[in-house]
Amino acid sequence: MTVLRTALFAAVAFATCVSISAQAIDVVEVKTDDGLTAYLSEDHTNPIIAVSFQFRGGATMDSDDKLGLSYMVSGLLDEGAGDLDSFAFQSQLEDMAIQLSFDAGMESFSGSLTTVTANAEDAFRLLASALSEPRFDDEPVERIRRQIQVSLAREAESPQRIASKTLFETLFPDHPYGRPTRGTPESIQEITQADLKAFAGERFAKDRLLIGVTGDITPDQLEKRLGQVFGDLPESVDADWHVAETSPRYAGTVVVDKAVPQSTVYMAHSGLKRTDPDWYTAIIADYILGGGSFASRLMEEVREKRGLAYGVSTNLVPYDASPLVLASVGTRNESVAESITVIRDEWAKFQASGPTADELEGAKMYLTGAWPLRFTSSGRIAGILVSVQRDNLGLDYLDRRNDFIEAITLEDVRRVAAGLYRPEDLTVVVVGQPVGLEASGIEAGGN
Repeated sequence: MTVLRTALFAAVAFATCVSISAQAIDVVEVKTDDGLTAYLSEDHTNPIIAVSFQFRGGATMDSDDKLGLSYMVSGLLDEGAGDLDSFAFQSQLEDMAIQLSFDAGMESFSGSLTTVTANAEDAFRLLASALSEPRFDDEPVERIRRQIQVSLAREAESPQRIASKTLFETLFPDHPYGRPTRGTPESIQEITQADLKAFAGERFAKDRLLIGVTGDITPDQLEKRLGQVFGDLPESVDADWHVAETSPRYAGTVVVDKAVPQSTVYMAHSGLKRTDPDWYTAIIADYILGGGSFASRLMEEVREKRGLAYGVSTNLVPYDASPLVLASVGTRNESVAESITVIRDEWAKFQASGPTADELEGAKMYLTGAWPLRFTSSGRIAGILVSVQRDNLGLDYLDRRNDFIEAITLEDVRRVAAGLYRPEDLTVVVVGQPVGLEASGIEAGGN
């Protein structure tokens, strides 16, 4: 076993923003002889162990006729494994206060485990069984299938879900990003037990696995647990988790007619990858324009000055194959056209002149001061350790992250804003019955 160490310091910001203390997080890299790697934050303050792990490749790997397969599997891995049926498996989790869950995203399949130290042996045994010998018995399969179909039917009436689905179908009509991550009622119905049973063998492998652990466990103990849970996985599998790089298609304004008193508006254009050297500068720019909630320009212009909406926001989405800048607002049908105009105008102003010096300092203060709040639970720390590995940030990233933010200058943000924000490229999707706004774009899913 190889262990690499670094001291990672997270500042704890008090509400007054005056007094700051530091809490050292000692992180080690644990490597096993059979090719497994994990980042461990050892902490014996409480008898709790949290594990987060991720396999690269998620719903984008589902075939067109099996959309939602990844998501359905994520709901079934803890519904019976080995010699334990669903009731027995769930009973052991509950009796020993073990939290075990799985999730399927667009680009990854992930899981998390939290247990008290006294029950660690059983917790890791159940996790290993769920990954290596899931049962997929008839009763839980049909129960989860029905639950997913009911959920999809409910989401089909949600303006937010409709707007998100339509936006991605419109931006990526011929790409896996444009398909529904959770599938459709029809595709879920077509998924068989054979599909479910084949999933693990086709998707789970060591060369696409990332693991983060925190809590009451030593590196030597973790080495044993890693082998117990993941040691029998194949080194690699044939299925490729990469998706082809693409660019979002510009589609003007798309209106989805729905009889609701308030319209939901989503808009987007291309953004920056997580690996871009200007990523941290873009984080600051996003915070100032729309990501900073009540501190943002868009909130000031749309809500505070004009009362057009309760909330408006922006976000950077660093997808591997096509990163995006997203914006959203919900407003009365009568206010949709004006809201979109104000957002476009602020987008253009920010592109032209960037932030002020005061806005930059305010963004830095928040982004550095709020950083420690991400370390408030064992589960969140374990998840962060996975993200650090996924983005190849290095063992000392948590210690260096705020330095990246502090080093950014006003000229940096103005330069990035000039290239990142392009109001003329925004594809706009409106779900509702907006007054005075006509669709000017192509239909979702078109060519």
